[in-house]
Amino acid sequence: MSMRSRIAVIIAAVIAVGGLMSLFIVDEREKVLVLRFGQIKQVKTDPGLGFKIPWLDQVVRFDDRILSLETPVIEVTPADDRRLEVDAFVMYRIADIVKFRQALGAGGEREASIQLNDILDGQIRAVLGADGVTSNAILSPERSRLMELIRGEAQTRAKDLGLDVVDVRLRQTNLPEQNFDATLQRMIAEREREATDERARGREAAQRVTAVADRTHEETLSAAKRDALIIEGEADAERARILANAFGADPEFFDFYRSLAAYEASILGGNSTLVIPPDHEFLTYMKSATPRVAE
Repeated sequence: MSMRSRIAVIIAAVIAVGGLMSLFIVDEREKVLVLRFGQIKQVKTDPGLGFKIPWLDQVVRFDDRILSLETPVIEVTPADDRRLEVDAFVMYRIADIVKFRQALGAGGEREASIQLNDILDGQIRAVLGADGVTSNAILSPERSRLMELIRGEAQTRAKDLGLDVVDVRLRQTNLPEQNFDATLQRMIAEREREATDERARGREAAQRVTAVADRTHEETLSAAKRDALIIEGEADAERARILANAFGADPEFFDFYRSLAAYEASILGGNSTLVIPPDHEFLTYMKSATPRVAE
């Protein structure tokens, strides 16, 4: 092979190697930045082939999948001063690779984990230690709302790093071992106080119901006695009217009727012995076989 042929082969080989080195592939699970002397020249977010200048451009790849981070145990003090130990599980993704690179430099995901952990540490302490947030709320279904608050606050700060916080979950919420007995006794005392308050409110309600019932009973009884007296008075008046009419119609018959009533009353109640003179006026109608009755 002549010298000219050898040179042509070498040049072709260099061109082929340079052509291959100028190509790069962007996977669907990643995003790519092309840097030249540390400056961003290209941003590739779609999968496919990309081109660069060999030996001058550097391809930096970033994971486009959802990443996860587990925070260390954090001690928080809610509004009821019952200290808790919590840890969180965070899912996030790199949303803006340009901002991510500018904010974190060559540190990449490792530096992102450190920064995101600091953000979450502050937000967890701020949300769980806020006024009105008690340990009971943290341990109840209300914790879902608290986790959403933490995610929202962390998302605002993580956005400056080019990150998107997808979700935040509190994994474990425990009492510090050294405070467990004291906390348990405080919880028992609080429950006993609540029970005492409930019993006091129950007794107060019972007294109100009893007072209303007693007042209703007295009012009903008084009304019934009043109505009875009215009816009794009306009956006595009617009786007197009837007797007066009877006396006016036949005084002798009226005397006879009253005498019979007196006879009946004198022998009631086991008193069947009556000692009086035979000519006593009480026995006037006893002596007459047939009383005179007005026709």
